[in-house]
Amino acid sequence: MRIVAEVNGTPVQGDVEPRTLLSDFLRHDLRLTGTHVGCEHGVCGACTVQVDGEPVRSCVMFAVQIDGRSVRTVEALADGDLHPLQRAFHEAHALQCGFCTAGFLMSLEPFLREHPDPSEGEVREALAGNLCRCTGYEAIVEAVIAAARELR
Repeated sequence: MRIVAEVNGTPVQGDVEPRTLLSDFLRHDLRLTGTHVGCEHGVCGACTVQVDGEPVRSCVMFAVQIDGRSVRTVEALADGDLHPLQRAFHEAHALQCGFCTAGFLMSLEPFLREHPDPSEGEVREALAGNLCRCTGYEAIVEAVIAAARELR
């Protein structure tokens, strides 16, 4: 099937098998490898990207579903300088192996747009859809609250 979409602000088109996953299209066809595939069941959140500004699990979405839509991956989060959320993750040591980080960032960036002054509880609830095996989440919560301050 032929798809035409916008990915990270650039028009793209391609022919894909109907059952090609969005994560595979991004990684293999477009060579955007910042989107990681962890569980392949939509549970861990590592593959999270934004479709029309909303976080989605790219491992459970078909590439054909982005036809006519806009996709944003972690590669587009920084605009020259690091995004405040990326900088806060770095400064708070909110990452270790980094495998899950792109998914966290792509989930949390729209959350901060809608919740510019989140409480710790709201941040923890927003994190619930992303799994990290390394950090223990405390530093991630600190990073999100710091990024929210900077973005305000």
